[in-house]
Amino acid sequence: MERRQQPKDHIILGIDPGTNTMGYGLLAVRSGKPEMVAMGLIELHKLGDHYTRLGRIFERVSMLIEHYQPDELSIEAPFYGKNVQSMLKLGRAQGVAMAAALAHKLAITEYEPRKIKQAITGNGAASKEQVCEMLRRILNIAPESILSKLDATDAMAAALCHFYESQRPLPANGTSSWKDFIAKNPQRVKL
Repeated sequence: MERRQQPKDHIILGIDPGTNTMGYGLLAVRSGKPEMVAMGLIELHKLGDHYTRLGRIFERVSMLIEHYQPDELSIEAPFYGKNVQSMLKLGRAQGVAMAAALAHKLAITEYEPRKIKQAITGNGAASKEQVCEMLRRILNIAPESILSKLDATDAMAAALCHFYESQRPLPANGTSSWKDFIAKNPQRVKL
């Protein structure tokens, strides 16, 4: 099986979207090995209205891109949590972060929270604390570098998940899913 084509050395920006706190993590891939560059939080809870928060997300994500020059964005997909309004706000925050990446011509990949947790811990239902501890071990992050809010480690987990996914071999026949396989190989499928 052939491997996916990735630049040898590159930087992945991971984002854990939020309208109160947004986490970010930057992961460098050097000689095929991941290492943490930076991670942190964009605090938004002190800003008055939702639209001001969205503007700040665009500004700060743009600043991160301009400063660290990542090659791609890995972002956590919105999920249905407390209520529909929360999900809509989260989706807007994600969309604004994606718009900042698009404005800077970054490739974007979105991952479901369960997929990220599965990639990092082997358990799609892992807690934020479990994800944090596995990241700390995998990337050799000093305990004092871990922030009390785990949005930053969730963002770093999105970046590391993308690194792992980009290392997986491509499926045979250029297929990317079972649906794609069936469409390209009808003679091999008995319904």
